[in-house]
Amino acid sequence: MLLHRYTCLGSHLYTRHCTTFLLVFAWLSLLPLARSAPAQTEALQAAIVTVRAQIPAAARTAAFLGTERSGSGVVIGEDGLVLTIGYLILEASEVALVDANGTHIPAKIVAYDYDTGFGLVRAESGLVEVEPISFGSSAAVSERQQVIIASRIDAPSMQPALVVSRREFAGYWEYLLENAIFTAPPYAEFAGAALLDVEGKLIGIGSLYVGDAFRASEPVPGNMFVPIDPLKNRLEQLVDAGRVAGPPRPWLGVFTRELLDRVFVTFVTPGGPGAEAGLLPKDIVLAVSGVRVQSQAAFYRELWKTGAAGSEVSVTVLRGAEVKEIVVRSGNREDYYLKDPEPDKRLLPKGSQAASLSPPSVAMLVDGLAVN
Repeated sequence: MLLHRYTCLGSHLYTRHCTTFLLVFAWLSLLPLARSAPAQTEALQAAIVTVRAQIPAAARTAAFLGTERSGSGVVIGEDGLVLTIGYLILEASEVALVDANGTHIPAKIVAYDYDTGFGLVRAESGLVEVEPISFGSSAAVSERQQVIIASRIDAPSMQPALVVSRREFAGYWEYLLENAIFTAPPYAEFAGAALLDVEGKLIGIGSLYVGDAFRASEPVPGNMFVPIDPLKNRLEQLVDAGRVAGPPRPWLGVFTRELLDRVFVTFVTPGGPGAEAGLLPKDIVLAVSGVRVQSQAAFYRELWKTGAAGSEVSVTVLRGAEVKEIVVRSGNREDYYLKDPEPDKRLLPKGSQAASLSPPSVAMLVDGLAVN
């Protein structure tokens, strides 16, 4: 079945008739990497590091994402600054990096940007001789473009891929990207992986496995990447202050699912604003501040129009056969999660240069289990 899907991916994008799997993906595998000289490939691989994080069992995300997380990160600064996907480090008590030589390097969390989903950490030592990867332009990325996915979890890995879609992405955890990048075929070690153009410049960071990277009569699976461009105007503030200046967005603390032009509440975060106001799983969101919503994206946009975190939000829901209006005093997502948590156990034993951490990798995280 998977082979059939890949074969049909080639047909949808190129000939509109089923071409062979070998022709499409042999061509795809050769074209991008052929443009990178061996020295450039080695330099790129050196700038991809493993990110390992230890999360206390009491953390609110521990049940969803686990207490030991592993993924990749990209060196983007000469001072050891590393960019990754935020859920790897959310509520982490300790973070360590593993470089191309296998050296374990303690790191500190610099920022987690809830709006984009990016996470930043800085190596406490080492990585000074690693050449950072430069930013490319995610705005210039188009469908049918060849790209390279690079990661380092147990070993360095680089795989060619194809951009199969550029479209809006609404995550169930009150998260919205205007123009996400979707690639195929699926890449297993996507968490924090680098999405590179054929010149070796960074154009995105891996976030999710999705079942509909390419939407057709039979959806094709792949990965969703967070585009790099939104980070460019935020990076300096994130590094200097740990957050972007300005009031945070209002947050309700509900998970939703969009189905048949309806927004269903699937989970209400314990102790969150929605729970305190009385929102319940199975509620169907009809309107926000009197404005009808028929999609997750519309729900979030209307919510964020109501003001800053702390504003009162009127949410109209259908509960059973009854329409109810529930007023929620929104919260600040940043205040909900643990800050500077104490570790349950050390990720790097004191005085040790190696850690024997074998985390259950978030490498098979799917849309439906992530909290960005």
